[in-house]
Amino acid sequence: MVVELQINNSPDPKARYVSWAPSACRIRVTNPQGATTPTVSLRLRSVTVTGGGRVGFRAGATGAFASTLTVQVPINGTSVPFFVAGQFGFPSRDDGDVRIEAAQGNTVVGSVTLMVRVRKNANTLTPGERDRLVAALAQLNNQGMGRFADFRDMHTAVSSAQAHGAKGFLPWHRAYLLDLERELQNIDSSVSLPYWRFDQPAPNIFTTAFLGVSNANGTVSFSATNPLQFWVTDGVQGINRRPFFNTGSAPGGLRTEAQTIALGSAYPAFRTLEGNPHGSAHTSFGGSISSVPTAARDPLFFLLHCNVDRLWAKWQRQNGRFNPAVAASYDSAPAPIGHNLADSMWPWNGITGGPRPPTAPGGAMAASACVSAPGGQPVVRQALDYQGAINAASRLGFDYDDVAFA
Repeated sequence: MVVELQINNSPDPKARYVSWAPSACRIRVTNPQGATTPTVSLRLRSVTVTGGGRVGFRAGATGAFASTLTVQVPINGTSVPFFVAGQFGFPSRDDGDVRIEAAQGNTVVGSVTLMVRVRKNANTLTPGERDRLVAALAQLNNQGMGRFADFRDMHTAVSSAQAHGAKGFLPWHRAYLLDLERELQNIDSSVSLPYWRFDQPAPNIFTTAFLGVSNANGTVSFSATNPLQFWVTDGVQGINRRPFFNTGSAPGGLRTEAQTIALGSAYPAFRTLEGNPHGSAHTSFGGSISSVPTAARDPLFFLLHCNVDRLWAKWQRQNGRFNPAVAASYDSAPAPIGHNLADSMWPWNGITGGPRPPTAPGGAMAASACVSAPGGQPVVRQALDYQGAINAASRLGFDYDDVAFA
């Protein structure tokens, strides 16, 4: 007998990625040879390499996850649902470092490999994780001729009103990061966007092997094997970044994580993090990253904003602020177009002119093989329930290494 296991309800190998949030899966018999009853009892278990990811199972949409699960599967090919989630605290390091096996008795009758893919602290990445990330970033940039140019063009002075200065600051940047991350995953499916936790020392980020070392003029240098040495934006090669702090330490004057999350239990108070720590992290440097019109020239920008998004995710988890229908989850005060819950977000909506910028670079939001949300033209409210905590169909397909699902 042979069975097929589908992760995220898909036979596509690109769908074999899970996070802390539950992923809907299915199992079915594809070859019933040897089966003697209409239904067979199969036991699911996960096998992981040393230091790799771990997953758990449950039969339905609710309840606790366990290390094994027994399911009754018809031999006529009808599929049976189950759920898989990464075990919090045990993300993958490499693609396919977790294997799910289906066994009848002691005989394995089907298996599939997958990855517990979550966003991690950039300072703690393994060399392999780091190198896969910089390679994907460099390929996306392609010496200034690649898809990254669209992401650079999304974050400029003319687009600032869509992304800054009002309540949509956090949802817009969440969509922006997600779009970029999905494009990186189209290059290397094992990559997730890491975060720079700027209230802690992160010396491993500011190395020639990773995001580079700045000289007195702010010119960033890389090792001979780091493909970011060929980075080009706006027709200019290289990155200019002048740290105003010892990069072996954290920048001074920034709110800590605890202070940021304590800004308030309602969104209007919490979103003031746009000034400090977000703005203060930007201006802890000179160079392109210090100013809205030029910040996206520097790859560090995306790690900085990934941490801002992580702080929002942690605040959401601590206060239960995933539901757009709950007033404290967002802000009901009138705001410019693009910042209200029902507003579609530029540039993914393709709308130009009037209060919107004159162009809409990049097209629709990149699709994912793992989840269907938020679709090609996301609206603000879709950014809130990123884990699918309120509605499983809202899950955006990413998680943070230190923000649990429940």
